[in-house]
Amino acid sequence: MANNLAIDNVGQESAEARLAKALVGFKLRDNAFRLLTLAAAWTVLILLGGVIASLIVGSLPAIRAFGLDFLTTEAWNPVTEKFGAMAPVYGTIVTSLIAMAIAVPVGLGIAIFLTELCPYALRRPIGIAIELLAGIPSIIYGIWGLFVLAPFLQEHVQPGLISTFANVPVLSRLFAGPPYGIGVLTAGVILAIMVLPIVSAISRDVFETVPAVLKEAAHGVGCTTWEVVRSVVIPYTRVGLIGGVMLGLGRALGETMAVTFVIGNAHKISPSLLSPGTTISATIANEFTEAVGDLYTSALIELGLILFVITFFILAISRYMLMRLHQREGR
Repeated sequence: MANNLAIDNVGQESAEARLAKALVGFKLRDNAFRLLTLAAAWTVLILLGGVIASLIVGSLPAIRAFGLDFLTTEAWNPVTEKFGAMAPVYGTIVTSLIAMAIAVPVGLGIAIFLTELCPYALRRPIGIAIELLAGIPSIIYGIWGLFVLAPFLQEHVQPGLISTFANVPVLSRLFAGPPYGIGVLTAGVILAIMVLPIVSAISRDVFETVPAVLKEAAHGVGCTTWEVVRSVVIPYTRVGLIGGVMLGLGRALGETMAVTFVIGNAHKISPSLLSPGTTISATIANEFTEAVGDLYTSALIELGLILFVITFFILAISRYMLMRLHQREGR
């Protein structure tokens, strides 16, 4: 009897020891995983800080030479070392707005069609075809835009825009001048094509998260498909939609090669969307290898710093909008 009790106690103690050893192993692995993820997060912050510091240090000569006039000056003359960022900033913002004005409605329409109207057998092939657009290199878009899209716009679209809006007070200035083919409008169209897969794919994914019971209930009370989308699907997914739009806007702001091919690379501000222009990314790509002198190089680096700041503020605004939406939904 005593021997059996002793054996039971030894077995219980060994089981407790194995359990304690297993718990210690779990704790060690959990701590190692936590430290690994913490190191990854800090690595991202360190890299981001390094990029910001490099841009600021590289921009100091131009900041000292031009000050705030760099942001309000249009002139860009490497010979006399007179530089201003107004034209590239203007081109970056305008081309991105044109791209989003085209890509957002079309992308939402594609997402609505794929989730609500498209036959089930065609949803996957069409979705894959649209997503393949995101995998095409930007330089291919640029070559296609220069040799195909720009001549098409020059011959068939821009003359019609010029004649149609010739007597409209505001639009006559937006669509004025000779049809060059290349220009701000062409760059905006190219960006819209490149941003479209991002907007449509994210919109489709968030639309698919809408519970089927909500849509069935709306259909049950007599709502049409359009009313279901407007009153149920879009309000339910608006946070994800805003995130997708902002992600596409970030892509449009930073695109380089495709825009460089078709925008004309002219350092001037024109009210006409048909005129050549430039963007921050296109200016840096075109001139960085040819920059002679510290001030010229510093001006280009300061353009990169301005683009970084613009992108940062846009992302900050989007995060603020998402936070307000979450708070409103919480109330």
